[in-house]
Amino acid sequence: MFNFYEKILSDPAYYRQLKCGDTLITKYNCPLENRKQDLWSQFHYIAYVMEGRKIWHTADGSYDLRKGSAVFVQKGAAIVEQFFDSVFCIVLFFISDEFITTVLKSKTTALPKPVKKYETIIPIQRNDALEAFFFSMMPYFGSSKRPDDALLELKFKELILTIADDPSNIEVQSFFSSMMNQPQALYLQRVMNDNHPFNLKLKDYAQLTHRSLSAFKRDFQKQYDTTPGKWLLEKRLNHAKNLLLNTDKSVSDAAFESGFESPAHFSRAFSRRFGITPAHVKRSGVS
Repeated sequence: MFNFYEKILSDPAYYRQLKCGDTLITKYNCPLENRKQDLWSQFHYIAYVMEGRKIWHTADGSYDLRKGSAVFVQKGAAIVEQFFDSVFCIVLFFISDEFITTVLKSKTTALPKPVKKYETIIPIQRNDALEAFFFSMMPYFGSSKRPDDALLELKFKELILTIADDPSNIEVQSFFSSMMNQPQALYLQRVMNDNHPFNLKLKDYAQLTHRSLSAFKRDFQKQYDTTPGKWLLEKRLNHAKNLLLNTDKSVSDAAFESGFESPAHFSRAFSRRFGITPAHVKRSGVS
């Protein structure tokens, strides 16, 4: 699993990009590589698809993004499925929690109240103001002169406030509200529930929850009364078992989509936990 943000940042020759602090915008045509890629980001990102199609598979469902799609993607992990029949061109805005909350504090009208559960990927309703914003960014990629940081910061603020000002984007606005008000304990719980099926390292989960590794382990133990390693193994095994019993996923696919490094490692852990091999469960449908 690779860090989406870091990969883009490391190759400015391919991923045309503009950066101000941690906030990053990039526009690129996706290369025709693997059919599926597992990736994660420590920052939320807003995606606007200019051409083509990809499917983002997350812990709570699959999201088919096509030309014209605009979405807010919560930070964390996903498996992205590639289609090779057309070029995929996308504009991505990576934006930190701190930047979003700082911008929203300047908003003069109140945001809607937060709710208990949000989809990992939230659609953004396109309007004239949002369309104008996306296309206003295009000339900066073709210019030999880099825009001043103050201008870039203003453009990023404009994006957040444009989304937060449109009543049809109430789900995104509610999520913004939760970012400003949610207790850290609930935030840790949300990150773990949304990302447990993915092969992230403990230090990655710590980064997603804004903690050092030692603080993450301590807070996790306090909240769940077990270690993150034991909790993740149990959640991943149950997730894989559900895939084997209720979908057409193969053993290898179930292992990959449940965060295991290899089918062999998955089979050993599955057999120790359930006393039966995943292949037998798949063949017989017996749990």
